[in-house]
Amino acid sequence: EEAAHGRNGHSPKGSLTSAASVSAGRNTTSNERPRPSFMSSPNDPNSDSNSPAHAVARSDIRQSAEKILYTYLLPSAEREIILPHSITNDITVSIEELGRDDPEVFDSAKDYVFQAMERDAFPGFLRMKALGNLVPTSTMTRLIIGLLSLFGGFWAAFILIFLDKSRATRCWLILPFTIGVYALASHQYSLDPIMGLAGLSEYAWMNYTKIREPFIRKLINKRSIMVLGVTLLIDVALCVLFIFVPGKRL
Repeated sequence: EEAAHGRNGHSPKGSLTSAASVSAGRNTTSNERPRPSFMSSPNDPNSDSNSPAHAVARSDIRQSAEKILYTYLLPSAEREIILPHSITNDITVSIEELGRDDPEVFDSAKDYVFQAMERDAFPGFLRMKALGNLVPTSTMTRLIIGLLSLFGGFWAAFILIFLDKSRATRCWLILPFTIGVYALASHQYSLDPIMGLAGLSEYAWMNYTKIREPFIRKLINKRSIMVLGVTLLIDVALCVLFIFVPGKRL
């Protein structure tokens, strides 16, 4: 009998011991805390969701669609995005009247915004940051300073000529002409060449930061040298004209 039990590979005592081990293992497993999953998220008491943890109810999806509609798309919304009326109307009808809440409802608005950014906003951003280093407020300020400086330079130049002042005295015209031409060139190209060569870019009025991207810095340096060349050429032409022209006292 013992041999028979041995051939079968277990005994009554062994069977009882094995069953107790399995039962203990099951109890231990059931008492262990579940391992956290990257898909799980704890219940947030501040959340608008009424669904239990680890699940997304259809009502949550609808609330999300309505929140997007009322926050971004309706006229006078909190963060209104300007879209064609036909797109806004189609989305409003789909959500409020047809009861749709699938993501495809917003496909037309998404495509329109993407094309607008690609066509208008992104090229303007590149033109401002990759080809220049000034903000619009700064460029307008330089336009005003440039026009006033050139006006003062021409006014002083004609006075000195018609008072028959010496060429040494007329050399003071270099100052207003240089400031005026430099400021107008900076306005024209939205680029301050001295700042560009120093590796600085203006991100807000009178606030500057270092240019970190090597390609952008190289591009800014090339344009800065070009703007300085244009400024020097025009400045020399004006100074030579009004300094060396013969004077005549009226």
